[in-house]
Amino acid sequence: MSDLFDDEDEAGGRKRVLSNGQVLGFVTRFWTRRPVLFGLGVGLTLLAVAFDLALPYASGHLIDTVVEKPRGDPSAWSALWMFVGVYFAFAVVRNISHRFWIPLAARNMEEMTNEGFARVQAFSSDWHADSFAGATVRKLTRAMWGYDAVTDAVTIWLGPGIIVLIGLSTMMLFRQPLAGVVSLVVVAAYLGANLIITERYVRPSNLRSNALDSKIGGALADAVTSNPTVKSFGAEARETARIAAVTAQWRDAVMVTWNRFTDVWLGQNLLLVVLQAGLTGSMVWGWSQGTATPGDVAFAITAFMLMSGYLRNLGENIRMLQKGLDDAEDVAAWERLPPQIADAPDAPAFRIGPGAIAFEDVTFRYKAAGAPLYDSFSLTIAPGERVALVGPTGSGKSTFVKLIQRLHDLQGGRVVIDGQDVAAVTQGSLRRAIAVVPQDPALFHRTLSENIAYGKPDATREEIEAAAAKAHAHDFILKLPNGYDTLVGERGVKLSGGERQRVAIARAFLADAPILVLDEATSSLDVETEADVQLAAEALMAGRTTIVIAHRLSTVRGADRILVFQKGRVVEEGRHAELKARGGVYARLNAVSEGVG
Repeated sequence: MSDLFDDEDEAGGRKRVLSNGQVLGFVTRFWTRRPVLFGLGVGLTLLAVAFDLALPYASGHLIDTVVEKPRGDPSAWSALWMFVGVYFAFAVVRNISHRFWIPLAARNMEEMTNEGFARVQAFSSDWHADSFAGATVRKLTRAMWGYDAVTDAVTIWLGPGIIVLIGLSTMMLFRQPLAGVVSLVVVAAYLGANLIITERYVRPSNLRSNALDSKIGGALADAVTSNPTVKSFGAEARETARIAAVTAQWRDAVMVTWNRFTDVWLGQNLLLVVLQAGLTGSMVWGWSQGTATPGDVAFAITAFMLMSGYLRNLGENIRMLQKGLDDAEDVAAWERLPPQIADAPDAPAFRIGPGAIAFEDVTFRYKAAGAPLYDSFSLTIAPGERVALVGPTGSGKSTFVKLIQRLHDLQGGRVVIDGQDVAAVTQGSLRRAIAVVPQDPALFHRTLSENIAYGKPDATREEIEAAAAKAHAHDFILKLPNGYDTLVGERGVKLSGGERQRVAIARAFLADAPILVLDEATSSLDVETEADVQLAAEALMAGRTTIVIAHRLSTVRGADRILVFQKGRVVEEGRHAELKARGGVYARLNAVSEGVG
């Protein structure tokens, strides 16, 4: 949730994370990746601008020729064809320029999305825990189209438009100075007012509506992925009402944004009226004084038609530019956000070994906690040892596993696996050496074969089926309509709990990691299914360093060593019978477990 609301101020508006210039710099870096495409696009656009600037001149020349030459003079036809040819050349060149902008935009939008996603994947578990997945997806897709809006606004409309407006105003200065001055003043006022008003008046409300748009994505994803829970409580109407409350907030905010855009549009049109009156009026006045020809008047009218079109486009595209910058802001900010857990410079890959684990004077505190959970904590696990972690919730069992995987960084000490500090090797290689079978495996909405092969994507079908057989999953998979090609649904919803567990165990078999973590792997299963999963787990543990997290102590009796955690410390350790006979914490936990059983 904090990812959605940390950037809102007390008034309910969204605090600015980056300036317009910073976001524009982020977009510009994508343009420079393909200098040839970008250069050709800019060059042809400037050539089209040159033809556009020549159109009022051609129009004025045509009118002067018709007025000054006798009827039937062939030079009038030449002037006409020049007028038509200039516009035709503009249209053709402009069209060709788009042939270069299109591949530039498509490739850059693709890379922006891919790199933004890679950035999100690299963020820490804490970051993901604080962020709605749906909101993150919304920000990624919105940034892609934000890039498109910014690029179109700057390179196709605003840049060429400003050149045409300044060029026509300068040309008018030479034909009729008063018209040129009016034109320059109105153009400067138009651009200045649009930029300032859009930045200070429109942008705050646009950021607010974007934040609420992200909130819609988060709320929708939260409700859709939790649909089984919604159905089990008959809460469809309640969830619909909850979404309606979120969309109502967005509706109110976006209406403010759109009304502000409309206010700006009104001011733009009033300035266009001033421009029209100033240009044509000054030229007519010059004609009445004998200082302007009919061609000059035609030049002014044609210039106004061009300028008014460009100014309207400028107004619309300044708004489009601002919206595009706001849409891309989140992903641009992510690029500046350093990874919460970073690989050391030139970190080597983890070297696979027998699986020896050591905690050496480890001090660790969660960011929201006042005191450390682990304080100068030390422990060793021998290669191939089967160790069970037991203790009450919050005692540090799951944290132990997270620190082995380096899902968090330490405040002191180090975690060493096979003689290698986990903070000194690449995170990806480290985690590939640790297979985790969680209590509630999250499967991808892909085929069973893809899910099993996730830890070894190049596995053959024979290897996949062999792993499934070891996990006691092969038989139930063959009974499915499409066998190994069956789609399992989001998070594996089409499979039962026991089936998901066996798929997760098959995945761990195929990964063939030297260290295995079984996190409450059978706690939510019925007795018969638990027996099947336990058999599969036993086979998987053979020859591997295994860490078993369990509340149901019946599952840890065969462990080589049981570690009893309390408040980040190991208060007892030993085998089941030894600890039970000791009459301490484990004995009390065991008595409770047997009583519940």
